[in-house]
Amino acid sequence: MKFTLSWLREHLSGDYTLEDVTGTLNRIGFEVEGVEDKAAKLKGFSIAYVVSAEQHPNADKLRVCMVDTGAGEPVQVVCGAPNARTGLKSVFSPPGTYIPGKDITLGVGTIRGVESRGMLCSAAELQLSEDHDGIIELPADAPVGAVYVDWAGFGDPVIEIAVTPNRADGLGIFGIARDLAAAGVGTLVETPIAPVAGSFPCPVSVTIAEGAPCPAFALRLIRGVKNGPSPDWLQTKLRAIGLRPINALVDVTNFLTFDRNRPLHVFDAGKVHGNLVVRRAVAGESLLALDGKTYALDETMCVIADDKAVESLAGVMGGEESGCDESTVDVLVESALWEPINIAQTGRKLGLNSDARFRFERGIDPAFTVPGLELATRLILDLCGGEPSEIVLAGAIPDTRRIIEFPLSLTEKLTGLVADDAEQVATLTRLGFTVEGTSGTVRVTPPSWRGDIEGKADLVEEVIRIAGLDRVPSLPFPRDETARKPVLTTLQLRTRKAKRALASRGLVEAVTWSFVPKAQAEAFGGGSDALALANPIASDLSDMRPSLLPGLIRSAQTNADRGFGDVALFEVGQIFKGDRPQDQFIAATGLRRASAKPTGAGRHWSGKVASVDAFDAKADALALLAACGAPVANLQISTDAPAWFHPGRSGTFRLGPNAIGHFGELHPSVLEALDADGPLVAFELLIDRIPEPKAKATRVKPLLDLAAFQPVERDFAFVVARSVAAGDIVKAAAGVDRKLITAVNVFDVYEGPGIEADKKSVALSVTLQPREKTLTDAEIEAVATRIVADVAKKTGATLRG
Repeated sequence: MKFTLSWLREHLSGDYTLEDVTGTLNRIGFEVEGVEDKAAKLKGFSIAYVVSAEQHPNADKLRVCMVDTGAGEPVQVVCGAPNARTGLKSVFSPPGTYIPGKDITLGVGTIRGVESRGMLCSAAELQLSEDHDGIIELPADAPVGAVYVDWAGFGDPVIEIAVTPNRADGLGIFGIARDLAAAGVGTLVETPIAPVAGSFPCPVSVTIAEGAPCPAFALRLIRGVKNGPSPDWLQTKLRAIGLRPINALVDVTNFLTFDRNRPLHVFDAGKVHGNLVVRRAVAGESLLALDGKTYALDETMCVIADDKAVESLAGVMGGEESGCDESTVDVLVESALWEPINIAQTGRKLGLNSDARFRFERGIDPAFTVPGLELATRLILDLCGGEPSEIVLAGAIPDTRRIIEFPLSLTEKLTGLVADDAEQVATLTRLGFTVEGTSGTVRVTPPSWRGDIEGKADLVEEVIRIAGLDRVPSLPFPRDETARKPVLTTLQLRTRKAKRALASRGLVEAVTWSFVPKAQAEAFGGGSDALALANPIASDLSDMRPSLLPGLIRSAQTNADRGFGDVALFEVGQIFKGDRPQDQFIAATGLRRASAKPTGAGRHWSGKVASVDAFDAKADALALLAACGAPVANLQISTDAPAWFHPGRSGTFRLGPNAIGHFGELHPSVLEALDADGPLVAFELLIDRIPEPKAKATRVKPLLDLAAFQPVERDFAFVVARSVAAGDIVKAAAGVDRKLITAVNVFDVYEGPGIEADKKSVALSVTLQPREKTLTDAEIEAVATRIVADVAKKTGATLRG
């Protein structure tokens, strides 16, 4: 939202500075994004007179000008502009002046052997426009020596602020002035809007069709207007905020859009066929809009049509065929209300942005519908003449009145701000609220332009916003004998630890859409109607994601398409298995592609390039689980991974009967459906399902527990049926003596000659770590015998000869 300081002063009287305005805007919730002060930027440029312009002796396209700057003797300037001539008045910059359009500081120079002590400037060099075909030409009465920006009226700072979506009233300069006045900067200038009497019935009627998202539509005909360029004061205002003046009728609507946050539209009545109807579009209809583009419409969009065709896209943009130009004699002026959600949907579907859409989708003041039309009528009559008709109003202006019972003591209770009752009542009154009562609990009626005020907490926010957060006292946390409770929850801590653990393993964090196409949702266990979006932001983002994998796969493939195939990505975010709260989880998901192994990716001088495999994903997942405090030693791995993983190259992590995640190579059919190339391995863990850590023991365990005795390693080779999982053999061996056996690792799996066809050989390395004394051979042999016996009993294995 942009406005000039002088424009603001038309609604806010008083003695205040630019700094007062910007500082207060930041304090009351309108963040100042920038201030463009052309007076400060262009203060070194003055008006000068070209006494003579002679041909340069060494260049055909240059002229040597003697320039009267009003500060003594004429100075010599070499100029290449085609319109440089004797008797011209233009803009002069002396040496030492910064030229914003060229980003240089001017100095005394020599051009083709002739000294030049300054510069005659174009509008582009001053960043006033893009015109660089010649130097600026000023009228003959322009005062020589005067500061150019002061004479041209450019010494008006332009302020740009950010307006939050709930504060649609801040999209009008009058609304900004109201808030500033309430905060103690100036006095709000409130001029009553007098109705303009119509001298004849409006010959064009308006009908709102059933189901059209239009609560009210006001229309008036003004006949006999003389349309043309708008006056200088109006053009200056519009140009200052970045709008291009078009003609008086259109400029009036743009002016009121920014001045009063009241978008309007004007139709050339001579181009409208019959009466108007507000209805939903019919599939197949189209509109050539004012931006010169043709838009295909559908039945979800609201339009304004006549007896012939669609004339305007309601609340978004008008049509070119009924637009006003210099030939317009009779004009229809429209002031309507539109349902914000429908306007947002229409603009989003068509990719069409406009100042009208920006305001209507946030909700404008319904009570200003007819007064806005009256104000536009007065401006058109003053600028273009004409005779107005009576106003036609279809529908009804919504009654937004609501009463909020507001205990004034709630402000201190919720925020700590100490403000007496009189101050709070005065603050709300200055903001336009109607307050019944002066103390205790008062009855507050929000104004029609504040649709965002719904309850008592909103009123507290208004009081503290105007009073200032700097008045809220800073209080230390209470200190007593009890320990402070953790600020972060277990889930929040685990989320942070998960991100750090995965980043430390070389994975790069990604943030992907929470929405996926229907087909991808179905491929990853979702796709139910309960998770389909009622109002998707795009057709290919129709469902809530049941997994983080679709987004990561798409990101990995995008990187690969751009030449970065060895990528390792992770994301920690919310997934949705159903529409109930208990069906929503925080998942940590990682993905590796091509040769992006934890040890490093890409080609190697040895010529060996290893691709990622399921064990890389498993190692990433185990590192994450360990970082989150999961009991890794108690994990069980089963082979029942979901269908989007490759069977036989994937697994499921379990703690008892509960599955807490999956890992493995992604199924080729899934990659084909997502148009992705492999190899791709991934894991997905549900952080919510990791058990809460047990209460800490009173005795702190050492971080590094070193034994004084040498560990002993023994290898075993078992022959077992192919159907037996290696993990079951490891579990059986480790369970023989959990204190003595500290590690059991599989180092070989063999199938082939020497082994029966339906069996395999699994080789284990078992580490024994004594803590009280060195083990004797007999003790080692006894443990080995127990390992062989327990493995045979639990898995049917035999020791390989």
